[in-house]
Amino acid sequence: MSEVLTRLEATIAARVGADPASSHTAKLLAKGVGKCAEKFGEEAVEAIVAAASGNRANLVYEAGDVVYHLMVMLRAGGVGWSEVLAELERREGVSGVAEKAARPKG
Repeated sequence: MSEVLTRLEATIAARVGADPASSHTAKLLAKGVGKCAEKFGEEAVEAIVAAASGNRANLVYEAGDVVYHLMVMLRAGGVGWSEVLAELERREGVSGVAEKAARPKG
């Protein structure tokens, strides 16, 4: 995989506490995790619409927005990208059916 996600995470981290007037990332982070989650949801819906419409180029574009806003939301929620990668690694090689069945109930 590309190192672009590592660089993106570092850029987002560098924007914590920056002037919201000078950085879209800082502006989102200053609004808190709730606003970051809302923005992530909006971008996810836009990606869904692009996929459903068969617009490949727009899907690629919107997927970039989804990944960026996911990483901003994670930062706002105090979750590191490495934690997400560790979770994916933990699930690697496990059937999705088995993983879902093993989840805590409730």
